[in-house]
Amino acid sequence: MSDSSPPRGPYRGPPSQPRDKRERQRDREQAQASAPRRPPAPRFEPEAAPAADRGPREQRLYGLNACLAMFRHRPSDLRKVWLLESRIPRLKDVLAHCVKHRIGYTVVGDQDLQKLAASQHHEGVVFGVVPAPEQSLSDWLRELPPGPALALWLDGVGNPHNLGAILRSAAHFGVAGLMLPKDSGLALSGAAARVAEGGAEAVPLVRLGRADNSLAQLRSAGFGVAATVVRGGQPLFGTALPERLLLVMGAEQSGVGPLLADAAALRLEIPGSGAVESLNVASASAVFLAEWWRQRRA
Repeated sequence: MSDSSPPRGPYRGPPSQPRDKRERQRDREQAQASAPRRPPAPRFEPEAAPAADRGPREQRLYGLNACLAMFRHRPSDLRKVWLLESRIPRLKDVLAHCVKHRIGYTVVGDQDLQKLAASQHHEGVVFGVVPAPEQSLSDWLRELPPGPALALWLDGVGNPHNLGAILRSAAHFGVAGLMLPKDSGLALSGAAARVAEGGAEAVPLVRLGRADNSLAQLRSAGFGVAATVVRGGQPLFGTALPERLLLVMGAEQSGVGPLLADAAALRLEIPGSGAVESLNVASASAVFLAEWWRQRRA
């Protein structure tokens, strides 16, 4: 017996004998199986577009007057309508617009509207709309016409129903703009728009930057600053108000902050019987705005 080592691998016949097609295919498969595997090349998926680039977010407005005012001022921002059957006659122009522009509208029940509005006070209609943008102070001042103007600065006010009531009074008395501090969470909501009864569409909301810079800009534009106080100020009804007035309204508990109070040339109070400590911020705003309106048109 030979002590030589047996040949490795399958016997393929004499070296001079050519391999057939099946043997060559088998060799290729064995070579592929024994070769180290390379990791698959990474696949690069396109990045998702930022939320702001995926189209405008949608806001729910409700309340008949709020929805009709929105439709009058900016019908192109309407995206969806839900309504009670009883509201069809009152909203026929809106529905005709929906048909013409292929905007969806749905007749639903009261419970559905309560869910859509998150409120029982939907008044038979809910709109899905593109929110009205807030303006910067620079843009607002650039578009402000010359002459008398009243601006309202809400310092620390946070209740959306108060915002809505203030917007309603502001629209009635011709306020040129409602100033919202940079760090304030106050913004137009469905609840505020409903309470405003359409006033939210008539008064621009202006989002401020730094308070000191904003005050300097408003003063440069000719605005006199008046801070409202519960007591210790000049009586509103005996004080001549500037033609261009920035009226600062503070929160009911804390009042106007020190920075704005110190910057004010006027400190105004509403005289009354003293039976209650003060009016709430929405009622007080209406009184101040009405007096400025009266003096301009007396």
